[in-house]
Parts: sequence; C-alpha cells; structure tokens
Amino acid sequence: MLAKTASDLFSFLAKQIELFLKTHHEDHFAAHIRRRNTVSTPEGFRDEHIFRLGFTFSFPVHQIGINRGTLIRWTKGFDIADAIGQDVCELLQKEIDKLHLPVKVAALVNDTVGTLMARAYTSPGKAQTLLGAIFGTGTNGAYVEKLEKLTKPMEGDFDKTTGEMVVNTEWGSFDNGLKVLPNTIYDQILDKDSVNPGIQMFEKRVSGMFLGEILRTTLVEMMKSPTDTLFKDKSSADNDYSSTTTVDENGALFKQWAVDSSILSIAEADNSIGLRALRQELEKSLGVSAASLEDAQTVKDIAHAIGKRAARLAAVAIGAVVLHSGRLDNISDANKPKSTTSIVQDVKDLKIADAASATASKLADTAGLTVSEEDIIDIGVDGSLVEFYPGFEEYMREALRAMDGIGAAGERRIRIGIAKDGSGVGAALIALVAAGMEKQQDYIGDLRSRYGVIAE
Repeated sequence: MLAKTASDLFSFLAKQIELFLKTHHEDHFAAHIRRRNTVSTPEGFRDEHIFRLGFTFSFPVHQIGINRGTLIRWTKGFDIADAIGQDVCELLQKEIDKLHLPVKVAALVNDTVGTLMARAYTSPGKAQTLLGAIFGTGTNGAYVEKLEKLTKPMEGDFDKTTGEMVVNTEWGSFDNGLKVLPNTIYDQILDKDSVNPGIQMFEKRVSGMFLGEILRTTLVEMMKSPTDTLFKDKSSADNDYSSTTTVDENGALFKQWAVDSSILSIAEADNSIGLRALRQELEKSLGVSAASLEDAQTVKDIAHAIGKRAARLAAVAIGAVVLHSGRLDNISDANKPKSTTSIVQDVKDLKIADAASATASKLADTAGLTVSEEDIIDIGVDGSLVEFYPGFEEYMREALRAMDGIGAAGERRIRIGIAKDGSGVGAALIALVAAGMEKQQDYIGDLRSRYGVIAE
C-alpha cells in the first residue's frame, strides 16, 4: 500500500467518494453544495438530503456500534501504523467533512457481513442464510449465532430482541500456531518474507493474494535445485518447440508478489493437447519463453495442488461453521430416509419406459437424495477465487463429503451461492437499515423533548 499515513489513505477514499458523487449524482451534488451554508444540521445539510454510506472495511476491527470500530491490525499486505487503534469511521468522516460532502458514514461493515446480508436478501426459497464467506484477495467468514451461545463479553449498542448476532470469525488467523494446518517449505518462505510473519496463516494458504506467490516461490526453489530440470533444457532436442527454454532474470518469476493468482486458474482450465494456453501465459506473465510441454505439465500439477489445497481448506472453514450451528441435527419429515421396503416398492412402481434421466431422478428421490427447502443450509460466497477458479466449489464439496459429521448426506443440504459484489451490496442494505433506525431514534428523541417522555 503506497499510503504512508491514515490521513493519506482516508483522504484518498474521500476523494473517490467525491468523484463518484460528481459523476453519478451531479445535479444532487451541486444542490448540496449550494445548500451547505443555509441549513442547521451538524453536517451542514438538511438531514433528508444526506447520503448514508455503508463503509465496507475488510480488516479486523473492534466494533462497538453500527458505525464505530477501531482497527485491530492490518492484513492483506497493508501496513499503515498510525491507523491501528483508531476509529476507522471517524477517520473517513473527518476526510469527507474536509471536502464538505453531503455524506455520513452510517454503517461499518466487514465484507463477509456484507456478503451474508446480500445473500440473505437475494437467496431463493425460505432457507435462512447461515454464513457469508469471502474467498478472494483474502478470506474470512461471518455467520449468524444465537446470543445464548456467545461467551465473549459484549460491548456497545445492539438489538437483543432477535436473540441472534452476526459474528465475524476472522478465520484468516485460524491456527497461527500451525498445530493442524499444512506447512510446506514454500509456505514457510512466503510467511517469512511477508509483512506480517506468523499472522493470518490460514489466509496465506487459501486466499488469492498468496496463491500466486506460493506458486512463484515453489518454481524458484525448484529451479535452484541442481537435481531439478525445471526450465533447464540442455538442447533444443529436449523441447517439443525445438528451442531451448529461456527465463527472463528480470521477469515476474523473480519478483516477490509479482505473479497473479489468475495463472492458477489458467493452468487448471487448460486441458488442451500441448497446454498452449498455459505456455503462452508462462511467457506473458512469468517471462518463461518456449517452456517445454514437460515443464508446463509440471507447472500445471503444482498449480493444481495449490488450488485444490486452498479449496479443501476453505471447506474446512465452512464445515466448521455448519457443524457448530447444529443445523445438520435438524431435519424435516420430508427429508428423512425411507425404509428399505418403501424404497423397493417405489422402484417397482417405476415405468420401464421412463427416460434414463427421469429414472435416475426418481431413484434419487426415493433414496432420500433430494433435499427439501426446509432442510437447506444456505451459504453465500463472494470473491474471485470461488467465482473464477475452475472446480473450486466441487473441490470444496468433495472435502465436505469427507468430513465426519457432514458426509454425503450433509453436503447435499449445503447450498452454496455466489453473492455477486456481496460486500458492496450488503453494505448498502445495512446502511439503509441504519438510516431507518437513526430516523426512528430521532423521532423518539423529538417526542421526548416535546412531551418530557423519559421511559422507553
């Protein structure tokens, strides 16, 4: 991150908000500027004309109110020391006010909470969304928990009447002590050279920011080995291109964080004879010209292992939340397994003339393989990794089926849906709710001042 101070970062964000208003709300923005010296609200605008902002902030914070939260630490490569411990909403509002913008930070929202809200708003059927998860540049999850299960002391203002609270897990820091996470020599090198060694160890094995670097580190270490032949053609006869492989010493392969994780998706998707797409990408992105088919296959295998490991670890996080929720213990009568006698009778009732697909569907139904809407466990996900890496969801599901307590039957009940731009959409929804809550509180406060009402 190029910003050196909190002021640098948040002033940049405020200027982007100003640019957005001028571009997309020019008339409204101009009207606000004309009014700002003529009205009486603390922000300098009539309340009904203020834009409420949902602030998506994808870093660990100590949140004590819907628009109040202090930064605990940076992740994803950010390192701006003077912001730690400060209220990020206040920092942003201060810079917004300097520009005299008609904007109030109404809600502080982690991207996972936004994804959860967006999925809950858009998901099909009646199933309540349990979890919102991000598998993109970083990874994290937020889920709905019963208040009675929370043991951590709770501070700040919140509505207790629902009996539930959204919990931001910050699972990117799961197992920083490496008691259970896989830890290869390449993971160790990446962690040692990162801005936060020993922190976010789960994220460093799952998120898109780090997967490209794991691949790059692995390839470089293999090239250093005197016994490994990667990118070391002795002659053109060893290469199906009839040319020797050359590696640009100033290319991305030798620059930390220079390899984008998208190359893993290209490697996973390329099943062509000769791996043409992958070999072109090796030249374009890594500076490896005329890579042999054997070397390209090696890169593909390594990329596959890194990507599949990330997906299976992602499934561990999802599976842990599902098991903790206890929702797998609940099952409707419609979804309970049938007796053997009932299944046999249903099979006898099938018409021989039924199409193969219809027969398979019927057999699945009679065996209890379909899931009723009441038994669905809905999960919302967002992020480039889960959206664009080929087979990422299926690798997750494969891991879920292998988990004790979930298995094939439990995995079928888990519905995973993309909440496109969920962090932004969810933040907007929460800001809308926050604005409504604020107006209601203002109305009650006005009544109290007028009529001397003190009790709730």
